[in-house]
Amino acid sequence: MALSSMPSWKTVLVVSVTLRIALLVFGEWQDRNMIVKFTDVDYHVFTDAARHISEGRSPYERATYRYTPLLAYLLTLNLSIHACIGKLIFSALDLAVGWFIRSIVKQGGHSESVSVFSACVWLFNPLTLTVSTRGNAESLLAILVLASIWLLYRRCTVSAGVLLGVAAHTKLFPMIYSLPMFLLIDQAYGASPLVSSWSRMPGIRGGLSRFLRPRRLLFAMSAATSFLLLFVWMYWWFGDAFVHETYLYHLTRRDNRHNFSVYFYSLYLSWQSSLSSLLSVAAFLPQATLLLVTSVLLYRDIALCCFVETFIFVTFNKVCTSQYFIWYLCLLPLILPASWLTVKKGCALVALWGASQGLWLAAAYFLEFEGYNTFLFIWMASLIFFCSNAFILAMVLAHHTVTPSFTTPREKND
Repeated sequence: MALSSMPSWKTVLVVSVTLRIALLVFGEWQDRNMIVKFTDVDYHVFTDAARHISEGRSPYERATYRYTPLLAYLLTLNLSIHACIGKLIFSALDLAVGWFIRSIVKQGGHSESVSVFSACVWLFNPLTLTVSTRGNAESLLAILVLASIWLLYRRCTVSAGVLLGVAAHTKLFPMIYSLPMFLLIDQAYGASPLVSSWSRMPGIRGGLSRFLRPRRLLFAMSAATSFLLLFVWMYWWFGDAFVHETYLYHLTRRDNRHNFSVYFYSLYLSWQSSLSSLLSVAAFLPQATLLLVTSVLLYRDIALCCFVETFIFVTFNKVCTSQYFIWYLCLLPLILPASWLTVKKGCALVALWGASQGLWLAAAYFLEFEGYNTFLFIWMASLIFFCSNAFILAMVLAHHTVTPSFTTPREKND
């Protein structure tokens, strides 16, 4: 990818900040003057949970709060300073995501122009622009995931593991990155001569030493430790409610509400049946199988692997909403420099992605606002959206040059 007319990083940042401030101001005006509100409903949930925290109560006393208590603690600033502080924090994290994207792409050996362009794909995406300014907390998760990848590129094994554990505490799904990140830490990542000589020993010991490298174990232990410490801390304060609402609810969730998932209609029809729970568990099987295969095949290109895994996870999940798209959109800019999709083909894929969503949204509109029974049409639109996503992923992989994240050993940073 060759880009010679990109503005400077400083210019991009100034414009990005200006746009987000403008949206925050407009959102405050819209909330006060229009029937349809700009602020995300979840933002009110976060603020209510923060109010419970400030009153010495559990955030889980607020119905539908199913997030880490750390988020409620953070949003107590809404009560002590201003109701808009949380949006400012999420928007600042949004900008930091752009910084990490630029830095990771540069560490991959690309030019400043290409790195800035990749950051712009995130910073000026209409969806990402509005999500944070409306008060959605997805940028918090995005920054943790990208920071983990950034630290891996810098050979900061322990720090990367710690942040991955924090990300998994925030939402469970980043655990899918643990296997490819673990495998990435191989002989090209950095190993001492002692370890290399031990790995040449025959038999089981040599095989284990090649797989269970000390730095791999350091990564796994640091990730597990940070996750478990946060788990124990939150469980000590909030008990079973924390475990159920933050983790178990999402694992055993049987959601019969219409959403982009191809499973929603089957769950809706079998809601009162004993098959509903079986179907809910069975939905994990194709998802888990594909994630395992992807981890083993693509781990050397960690940016591509994380993007593909997230895309698969969202597409095959039994619940899929628009905010889930942020999970892979923050990783998309990392793989664009190694893609040889033409502008025409790329725009066609974006149009396909948007049109298949629009078809679903049209059917959902007639259900929610006009009162028509369009459940069957919504399911058909979900199938079209699923097939479109599968085709898009196939095209992305077919037009991508797999680039190993590391080719030569370097000094250990931690």
